[in-house]
Parts: sequence; structure tokens; C-alpha cells
Amino acid sequence: MVEELAQADDAVAACVDTAAWPLTEHELIAALDAAHRLQQRLAAVTLTLVREIDGRGTARAQGASTTAVWLRERLRMTVPAARRLVDLATALDTGNPGIRQALADGAINLDQARVIADTATTVQTTADTETAGKAVGVLVDWAAQFDPTLLRRMGTRILDHVAPDLADAAAAAALAAEDARATRDRHLTLSAQTDGRLRLSGTLDAEAAGLLRAAIDPLSAPAGPDDTRCAGQRRHDALADVCRLALRTGDLPDSGGDPAQIVVTTSYDGLTRQLSAGALDIGLQLTPDTVRRLACDATILPAVLGGAGQVLDVGRQRRLVTGALRRALVLRDGGCAFPGCDRPPRWCAAHHIHHWADGGPTNLDNAALLCGHHHRHVHRGEWTVRLGDDGHPEFVPPAWLDPEQIPRRNHYHRRT
Repeated sequence: MVEELAQADDAVAACVDTAAWPLTEHELIAALDAAHRLQQRLAAVTLTLVREIDGRGTARAQGASTTAVWLRERLRMTVPAARRLVDLATALDTGNPGIRQALADGAINLDQARVIADTATTVQTTADTETAGKAVGVLVDWAAQFDPTLLRRMGTRILDHVAPDLADAAAAAALAAEDARATRDRHLTLSAQTDGRLRLSGTLDAEAAGLLRAAIDPLSAPAGPDDTRCAGQRRHDALADVCRLALRTGDLPDSGGDPAQIVVTTSYDGLTRQLSAGALDIGLQLTPDTVRRLACDATILPAVLGGAGQVLDVGRQRRLVTGALRRALVLRDGGCAFPGCDRPPRWCAAHHIHHWADGGPTNLDNAALLCGHHHRHVHRGEWTVRLGDDGHPEFVPPAWLDPEQIPRRNHYHRRT
């Protein structure tokens, strides 16, 4: 298979370097159809490989918590996209050979395959395998005419065509399945932008959507005739207000033993010249005005950094002696320090590089932040954890994974 794919790669590479402008309109469309069909066939191969990797447990053996996380690191995919790929690979391997064959033939695309697989699963729970097979056949035929959105809508009444006596029960099952998919696909992504802002994207299930709208809609109304904010800006400010209200309740869970708080960092030189701009512990930059405004509502905990980012001193709260060390770890590691992991500090615990039970001290030079999965993974003893010359954690993989045992680092949380 590797040799065949290499030959296909060479053929496609030759097409990339070929100009399209000499083609006639007929040839141009034919080439587009051929490229699209090839793309779907490659998708079928990819699903087969993903299913085998998932079944073997390759991801966990190499330190990832799930196959989706491993795919993100390996193929630079988002976790939601990788999860959908794994789910579809599993679905096509466990009772939907007709869908995989249609994809391999280039008769349907990847999004249509997902719709057909979801519909077939719903039909099978309502009827039986034979009826689900008939539904797949009808939907594959319809896929030649309809895009995934229309195909999913038509699939909700597929039993009207293949088993009319079960149609009403199927409609109820389809509604339940749609609710289950909404629960499965719910997610919220927070992405730091290069200019210091934070981008929110995601999909809410019906319940969370209702809660969000109920919370922000009353706060999203124009403040008066002189309010010049657009609707999007008003929703943004409403969400910030909701977060402020939640923080003031004092009912939020602790974060690694510390209450919800704001940590602002500055360089040593900047501190000696009086506080100027600052940065939150999540990496976002703040203007001096913003720092002063936040100080009105929250405790500012000063953290002084050296030129290479080493933590020189962290403000202490008398009632939490260990809180300063954890804040130092958060400032240094930014989250789980294991290579490829993007889990935030609130999901992490402090790991003793030289185990505490073996006499290892509890200090910054002997600690690294690790999420629960990678904390357990590191304790198996195959990976070696150490601090690099710059004082940041690095992980030496086992020889079976990398014979040269080149140290690896996490780049998701680095600020520079």
C-alpha cells in the first residue's frame, strides 16, 4: 500500500505543476470531476488506516490520550475534525460496507458518507440490518443529486421509501439520534490570536444554547439611543458581564487549589521602571489601562520574570503557601508540558520530576505541569522528564518510539 500511495503521490504532484489554463472548458470540468473522485477514494483509504490505528491502540502507546488527539498532532487537524474522522471510520467498519464502497468509487463525498452512516445507524436501531442496507442504497443514489444538508433532511423520512410501516417510529428515533449527535459534537474552542485577543468558536447543544441565550440576551440590548455598539459587540460585552457575575458569586470550583484569580506578569526591567503593560497567565497581552481596570475587581498577583522567561519571584497569598509554586508552574509551562498536549493549567497537576517519595524536593526546578492522562503515562517510566538549559521541561521518548531519543517539547503553550 505504501508503494502504491507513493506512486499516486508522484502522479498528483505532476498535476500540481501542470498549468490549467490551456484546458478547454470541457477538459477543465472533467479534470475537476476526476480530482474530486480521487479525493474521495483517498478519503476511503484514510478511513481504513485510521480505523486500524485506532483498533491497535497506537495513539495511547505513543502517549496520546485518544486517537483524535494523536491525529491532531500527527496531521495538524483540529480535535473535533479528527474525532469525526475516527467516528466515521468506526461506523464504516462495523456494518456499512456499502457506504465505504461508494466512497471508494468516488460516488459520494466524505460529508455525504457521514450523513448516510448516521442515517443507517438510526434505521438499524428502529428496524433491522436489511432495512438499513436498503436505506444506504437509496441514499447513495440520492447523493448524486443532493448535498449533505438536503441529504440529511431527506434521510429523516427514509423509511417512507424503504419501510413505510415503520416510518413514524423512525421519525422519533431520528429525533433522538439528532439529539445524541448534538451532545457528541458539542464543543467550545478558545484560540489565542497573535494580537492578544481570544477567538471563540464552537457548537452548543440545544440546552446549552438556551442557557446562553437566556443569560446574555437581557444584557445584549442597546443601552440607550446613544449606544453605537453593533449586535456582535453587545453580545461580546454581555458575555463578559456574565463571567464577571459568575466570578463574584464565589461559587466557582478551585483551580488547582487556588480560587479563581488573575495573574499578571511583567519583566524585571519593566517592574523597576514601574508597571507598564502586562500579560495574563493564559498568554494574552494587556494594556496598562486594562491592568488597572482589572485591579478594581480582582487581586493582582505580581510575577517577575527574567530575560529567558524564568520565574524569579511570585507574589504569595499568606493562606496558600503552595499557591505561589503552582502559579510559577502555570507561568512557566502554560498547561500540560507533555509534547502535543493542549490541556490548560486547570486540568493539570504538578508532577515531581524526581519523585517526592524518593526524596525529590517540592520546588520549581523539580516540577512540571501534567494533565491526568500524561501524569499517569509518565509514571509508567518509559519517558524521561527533565528541565532543559532554559529551565523548561523536555521529554525524552522511549527507544522503541524514537531510537535516537531526541528530546521533545510542548509548543502549544509557549508565548514566544
